Amino acid sequence: MAYFPKVVRIVVVGDKSTGKSTLISAMASDSFPATVPPLLPPTRLPSNSFNDSVPLLLIDTPSSVGQQGKVIEELKRADSVVVTYACDDSLSFERVSTHWLPQLQKFEVKVPVLVVGCKFDLRDESRQVSLESLTTSIMNQFKEVVTCIECSAATLYQVPEVFYFAQKAVLHPVDPLFDYDTNSLTDRCVRALRRIFNLFDYNMDGTLTDQEVNEFQISSFGASLQRSDVTQIKTLVEQNVPEGVNSLGITFPGFIGIHNMFLKKGRTETFWAVLRKFGYGDDLKLRDDFLPVPSKQASDQSVELSGATIEFLKGVFRLLDTDKDQLLRPAEVDKLFDAAPESPWKDAPYKDAAETTDMGYISLNGFLSQWALMTSLDPRYSLANLIYIGYRAKPSAALRVTCRRSEDRKKQKTERNVFQCYIFGSKNAGKSALLYSLLGRSFSNNYTPTTVERYAANIIELIEGTKKTLILREIPEDEVSAFLSNKDFLAACDIAAFVHDSSDGYSWKKSIDLLEKVVNQGELTGHKFPCLLIAAKDDLTPFPRAVLDSVKVAQELKIDAPIRVSMKSGDSNVYVKIINAAEHPHLSIPETEFMRKRKQHQQLLHTFIFALAGAAMALVGLTARRARANKNSSS
Repeated sequence: MAYFPKVVRIVVVGDKSTGKSTLISAMASDSFPATVPPLLPPTRLPSNSFNDSVPLLLIDTPSSVGQQGKVIEELKRADSVVVTYACDDSLSFERVSTHWLPQLQKFEVKVPVLVVGCKFDLRDESRQVSLESLTTSIMNQFKEVVTCIECSAATLYQVPEVFYFAQKAVLHPVDPLFDYDTNSLTDRCVRALRRIFNLFDYNMDGTLTDQEVNEFQISSFGASLQRSDVTQIKTLVEQNVPEGVNSLGITFPGFIGIHNMFLKKGRTETFWAVLRKFGYGDDLKLRDDFLPVPSKQASDQSVELSGATIEFLKGVFRLLDTDKDQLLRPAEVDKLFDAAPESPWKDAPYKDAAETTDMGYISLNGFLSQWALMTSLDPRYSLANLIYIGYRAKPSAALRVTCRRSEDRKKQKTERNVFQCYIFGSKNAGKSALLYSLLGRSFSNNYTPTTVERYAANIIELIEGTKKTLILREIPEDEVSAFLSNKDFLAACDIAAFVHDSSDGYSWKKSIDLLEKVVNQGELTGHKFPCLLIAAKDDLTPFPRAVLDSVKVAQELKIDAPIRVSMKSGDSNVYVKIINAAEHPHLSIPETEFMRKRKQHQQLLHTFIFALAGAAMALVGLTARRARANKNSSS
């Protein structure tokens, strides 16, 4: 299976003479060895050893103190660990909890652990170690211990079971499914089951009919149920979860109850068979192989939602907007993502990146903008969340890849629906105010320096009635150099805006310095884009010669004069101008001194190459004429 490892590496540790090597040898040979070497080489068990068809690699470890470095090295590579003690040696049992398990914690070995009592046949019945007491004390103290078991290599008693459970703990882990502290399924597990439940609740009435239960069974296990089987399941569910069945069928609590029964019976493999059938990995998120994101062929391409996907999202919005107020409350958004591992918009960069009311309600434009932002920044994450919320069309058709920005520049037009504008400027220039205004937020005189990049996205209606999504990405002044050190940082930039405080001469100078730095880096990395100058705080008195200086510099750079704005007045026309400039990717590209020198150098280089080519052709012609002359004279 693609979601299983190629081999499960099981490391066996324990005190000297507890039976580590003998246990491994007995498993490999299916017999009790008369003698075993002090340390066995890695022992590979074939893939047909157990039902999951995954080979095992059993690693024996030395017991001497001088070789503990090798033991630690092996533990760090383990998929699961077997800690042995001897059933006839109470001291070795005590050292499981006083030495070995603390050692695993010390070295941060975060894999399933089995505690195994060897030499069960030699146990002194009068001094026997109680397996029940072992289970309760050790498993309560060390959560990483998944199983305690006793065995005998001499009689082969439960030897295969040791390694079956060690493999099972890796391939079908319990920890992602069950929270021992709350004694219930984990939140992420419940969310995954809710999505699966929703897939078969075709009429969305909150219950699975007999037919829907049968279809779930067929999809999960490839076999149908008889009517009597469904009746038996419903009876069993009702006995364990009274609210799990109603007159219509099995409710979601009942569906949860069924899977709880799998766990109680130790059938984690059945539980995981369901989860993996519907695309889940061990982290209870959809696996990458379940998310066919269209691949970009170049870094200056971007990914957008397809038209059909946008219509699907509009339908989802209408469905959730039960009071028909054209807004979704935070609780309604949380409900939308109750089948996702977590709500994707509660943390950066998506938190506070879309337009909401003072009460936190989100409009349709804000809703669609948030999805456009997520798709632009992380297409795979966006596709996963589309599937979590119920997108059932072909996943590969949910998103589309745009043309390269360099190709758009050559064609002098673009068909993009989403434009990303990078915002540069000095501290307190007014960058954040541009983002807040895009989100419809009131202007505030309170200033908080931006220390990390932030985003804002909204839909802008153009004069001709078309709508485009604008994403503003604010770059902190102190982080510009770090960002530019990544050669593809500018690849996603459709347009850059350089903001300055129109009342501050230093802010103006800094914005031009940043423009030259950014544009020059774009020239070096092959990423060119339109640039705008934005004179913010236009309500304040401009610095001396502000207008003259800005016009002169703009002419030298061969771009438009600064756009003068005041966010206090809520000037939204600036966003239309940003999109209009982005729609003409061949225009408004600055020509800095560096670029002029670079262009002159390239022209000189071309002239030199042409001159060399001409000289070479002339030399060839001269040589040919001399050859003909020599031939004529000799004749």
